[in-house]
Amino acid sequence: MKMIQSMTRLIATAAIGLTLAASANAESVVVVVNPKSSVTSLTADQVANLYLGKTNQLGSGSAVVVDLPEASASREHFYGKATGKTTPQVKAIWSRLMFSGKATPPKELGSSADVKKFVASNPDAIGYIEKSALDGSVKAVLTLD
Repeated sequence: MKMIQSMTRLIATAAIGLTLAASANAESVVVVVNPKSSVTSLTADQVANLYLGKTNQLGSGSAVVVDLPEASASREHFYGKATGKTTPQVKAIWSRLMFSGKATPPKELGSSADVKKFVASNPDAIGYIEKSALDGSVKAVLTLD
């Protein structure tokens, strides 16, 4: 039994190490909003509160929060930098919130291009994309290196 527990800890530690290494190698991401939004900047704590279901307020309205795919390196980088949590930890948080009926998780879109298109066409949307994908169709409010 002790050997199984030791192996489980070793595997978990390795997985966290690999996740952090992948996050460290990931490109910077920027949190983006619609260019017409009154929001000009956000802190990592404000973004974390939106992405962890603690609030749904963005500026003076209710936010429509969008996410990149779970397997995306940019998603892992984003959650690590904005919330200090790994994707599995965030998934567990959302499982509890959904089970209790307290919140709905961010809408998952297929790519940074999809996030940009959605945010550009929705004044209440917030998302994140790779910094290299940033253009004038969206407004950057936070950079996570």
